[in-house]
This record gives sequence, C-alpha cells and structure tokens, in this order.
Amino acid sequence: MDAAGIEHEVPWLEAAAEHALEECLPVRQFPALKGRRTAPGWYWSATDRRLVHYGFKAMRTQVMMLDHDPKVVALACRSVELLWRGRCGKTVSHAPHLMARLADGSGLLVDCAGRTGAGRRLVQRAFHIEAAAAAGGWHYRLVAPPPPVVEANVRWLAGYRHPRCAQGRLAEVTGCFRTPTALETGVRLLGDPIAAWPVVFHALWRGVLRVPLDRPLDGRAVAVTSCSEGER
Repeated sequence: MDAAGIEHEVPWLEAAAEHALEECLPVRQFPALKGRRTAPGWYWSATDRRLVHYGFKAMRTQVMMLDHDPKVVALACRSVELLWRGRCGKTVSHAPHLMARLADGSGLLVDCAGRTGAGRRLVQRAFHIEAAAAAGGWHYRLVAPPPPVVEANVRWLAGYRHPRCAQGRLAEVTGCFRTPTALETGVRLLGDPIAAWPVVFHALWRGVLRVPLDRPLDGRAVAVTSCSEGER
C-alpha cells in the first residue's frame, strides 16, 4: 500500500529487492475487539521518528524492542501481505505484524506471539513466510514477549527515548562511565540528579551506555560506555 493508499501486487522477490516496504502504509488494519485489554494504537519510534501502528499488547512490546535494537533503522506495521498457493490450489495470505529495515540493508519480518504462545494457524504460516524471507535475503521471526524484567527495563528507558532527553550532554555521560560505574555514582558526578537522570536513561536507551537489562534497573546497576556519542 503506497503513500497514496493504492495497493500494488508484485512478485515477492521483486518487492523484497526493489521496494522500500518500511515506507508503505499498513495493508490490513487491526480491529478493536471487545474484551481485549489493549486496543490498537500508535507508538512513536525514536528510530525513524514517526508513529508506528500496533494492534495488540504483544505487538506493542515488540515495536518497542525493535525500536531499542541498534541494528534496526526503520519500522513499519503490516507493510506487506504475502500470498501463495496452498493445498488444492487454494490461495493463502498472511500479513506479518511488523517489518523492520536493518542496518545492513536487509529486511526483517516479525510476527508477535503472546505469553501463551502463537496459534496453530500462525505457526503453520510462519514456515512459508520464513522460506519466502530467506529466498529474498531477508529474515523472519516469530517472537514471544521478552522476560518480564527485560521488558520492564526497556519500557522504562523508552520513556526517555526522545532526543530532547539528551540535553546535549551525551559527551559528559560517556566521560563519567568510561570505566564501570554505578548509575547513582555517575549521576552525582553529572550534577543535579533531576537534570542528570533523564540524560543517563536516554544514553542507556540509545546504547551509548551499556547495562545488564536482565536485572532490576536501579541506582546500584553498573553501566559502562559502549559506543561514542552520535552513534545511532
């Protein structure tokens, strides 16, 4: 679906090699279902600085995780639907939940499973999508939610993903954490904690600082500089 809302049906290998699918509109919308705790919505992506649509809670989480991944340079929701011949020649179609463009130029198709796993139909279709993705030099993932601690930590850091949180002080942050240092110690070195904490959290979001995300993220967590200011 191009920016004008016009659908285009082309061979998959042509689409994978020649079309910027990360710039396409969703080919299918997500309905708002009665009883579901999370309705469809929009997530502001710091990666490409625009809104990305999501349809349900597990998908919203994966949009956030991809946005945090330094290998991802662009995100899109349901930007392509694949059609193939199934049993008895019946046409089968599937629109992967998410598409990401990676730093090496390849693409990634993602389907999102919940805590209880993926449905049988999605698992069956995942086999065909993975084969199609590989044929086009792409990747495919059927992903479950991350561990609760990791998800909670990334969700907290996502609150500081906007570039304004850097306050032009990333160079100071990298200087304070050139050797492994507790977060609260580094913040004291940066000055006023109210002003310094958002900068530190933004640096952690961007990967300028590295800290274990599989443990509770508090002032005692030890961080260290992992890349220079200006990356990503």
